[in-house]
Amino acid sequence: MGFDRPYVNLGTIIDEFSLGISYLPDNGRNISITIGEINRPGLAFAGYFERFEPARIQLVGIVEQSYVRDMDAERRKTVLIEYFSRRPVAVILTSGNEPLPEMTELAEYYEVPLLKTEKKTSEFMSALISSLNLHLAPRITMHGVLVEVYGEGILILGDSGIGKSEAAIELIKRGHRLIADDAVIIKRVSAISLVGSSPELIQYYVELRGIGIVDVRRIFGMGAVKQSEKINMIIKLETWVEGKMYDRFGLETEFTDILGIKIPTTTVPVRSGRNLAVIIEIAAMNNRQKMMGYNTAEEFNKKLVELYGPDVDISGLGE
Repeated sequence: MGFDRPYVNLGTIIDEFSLGISYLPDNGRNISITIGEINRPGLAFAGYFERFEPARIQLVGIVEQSYVRDMDAERRKTVLIEYFSRRPVAVILTSGNEPLPEMTELAEYYEVPLLKTEKKTSEFMSALISSLNLHLAPRITMHGVLVEVYGEGILILGDSGIGKSEAAIELIKRGHRLIADDAVIIKRVSAISLVGSSPELIQYYVELRGIGIVDVRRIFGMGAVKQSEKINMIIKLETWVEGKMYDRFGLETEFTDILGIKIPTTTVPVRSGRNLAVIIEIAAMNNRQKMMGYNTAEEFNKKLVELYGPDVDISGLGE
């Protein structure tokens, strides 16, 4: 498991929002944005820089632009020098505003990207914050396989060689989709959601021992792959240990903590003759039922209690 420090290049933001360019330094597209919060510099233009954070993208709306434009020339120059000399990572004018001549001059002098958009400030701010939250979401890279099964994102974990990739191929043959094999990049996109994707280099590839690298997209078609998927549950594959007690009824729910979010987890013992693809399909459907409010194990347990009383011991059932 590896932790990655997220960032997004300014060029990606420029392309994503089709931003106009009033000034961009030679290396401007490669400037790294590392903070998801943005700033509207009204207080800065009023001369208050106590908690000014230059690493935040700055949005200059109609109000800020009007405030600066209505200053006398000497005051305006002083304020803008004080502002641009702190070298904010990027300044974006919204609502179709054009930069004042002093803004362009000082942006070039201090090599501060000066961009613009036709979108209204509130609309653009909301979209930009959402984009930055996604690009800069906390993330880790885990060894495993991520597949979509009946609309459920299933993260398959287990020791190397236990059969994760083989199970994924069988699932793909049965009409499900591959998101990532071997390495899964997991992002925390909200307080309750994790989204997984594949590193670009190995996207859509699966490694099968004895066969080699398989291009799933070319063999099975575009419908067999997907770029990203929310992680709804985890299946841990482990070698069957004779005599070990495995959960047979599903009354106890196991969870795995990833980036502070608890994901429902099922441990599946692997031994010869078990059809892992079918087991994973059933696990996906069972998990969806639980999310919709129906828990088969609890319903079965209620029936046992009704028949035999609260002290019934179900550990020996099915032996």
